[in-house]
Amino acid sequence: MELIYSTQSSGFDPDKRYRNPEHFDRPEAGVTGIVVVGDWANVVDAYENVGVEVTLKEAEPRQVLVVGTADNKTELQELIGKLRIESDTVRAVIDGLDAGEIEKPETGELAIRLFHALDAIRIQMVDLAGVRDDLAAENEKLRNELAELKAGEGKEVEALKAALDVAGVSYRANASKESLEKLVADLPKA
Repeated sequence: MELIYSTQSSGFDPDKRYRNPEHFDRPEAGVTGIVVVGDWANVVDAYENVGVEVTLKEAEPRQVLVVGTADNKTELQELIGKLRIESDTVRAVIDGLDAGEIEKPETGELAIRLFHALDAIRIQMVDLAGVRDDLAAENEKLRNELAELKAGEGKEVEALKAALDVAGVSYRANASKESLEKLVADLPKA
């Protein structure tokens, strides 16, 4: 079976099988040869790697035809000029974002809207970073307080054990503070 990989939208030969190379993901089984119209290296490489004969054909250049009156042509040229300026300003915002700094463009409705949207995201990220830092500081404070409580409780446990040792009362080495307090409370008053 032979396939033709082409992006054409008309002029198909009804006796041939066509595939759009834009949707190519892997070679098809049972193909003996392909014709690739245009520059589709991924299609060519994939089929050559499985030993299928590949024929290359140059794509016909596409032409854009503008139909209209002289006034209409001037309007279209002005519109194309405005669209190019808009495109350039959006690209400038994107390039600035890639570089890590963006400046508000002076022209271009879409570019200005993009700038404001990105700036709003930046402000939200700054706010989130502040909240994160506050939570981290609070967490560190709580850890320090917990460590102090544990240290203080450790001293109390040692004092209870010392009192029991003096009284000659035995206790488990890993006894809880509460059980040690109970043992001390049960000591005869001297």
